[in-house]
Amino acid sequence: MSCPICGKEVVEAYRPFCCRRCADVDLGRWLTGGYAIPVAEDEDDDKPGEERPERPQ
Repeated sequence: MSCPICGKEVVEAYRPFCCRRCADVDLGRWLTGGYAIPVAEDEDDDKPGEERPERPQ
């Protein structure tokens, strides 16, 4: 198995990474939104010009 960040061999203590640095790089990508799942918007969603009814709180 190789590190998904740099490709070096994995170290058991940092699995699936090779070192703390690569683990931190991965965490930074998650925290800044670097990893995201693309989403297709539904056609039923708000259309420009349509007013949205207020929801009771």
